[in-house]
Amino acid sequence: MNSIQTAIQFVFQLLSIVIIADVFLSFFLPPDNQIRYTLDRLVQPMLRPIQRYVPPVGNFDFSPVVLLILIEIIEAVIIRII
Repeated sequence: MNSIQTAIQFVFQLLSIVIIADVFLSFFLPPDNQIRYTLDRLVQPMLRPIQRYVPPVGNFDFSPVVLLILIEIIEAVIIRII
């Protein structure tokens, strides 16, 4: 069980890092940059449903924050089930 729990935690941590990297790089890299394009393709499908309910405030988009919170909740639920 411990190895399954570790694997699940690793996957969710990796997903969180990808989301944070996507947000961070969006401030510095142009949209046509290959790294940013790849990260956007991974993250945007998860952000789109949240963006329908959480509109941007000014120039700040809170949907990645909401996604990170949801990921933490889902991870905790999965770990408890196991």
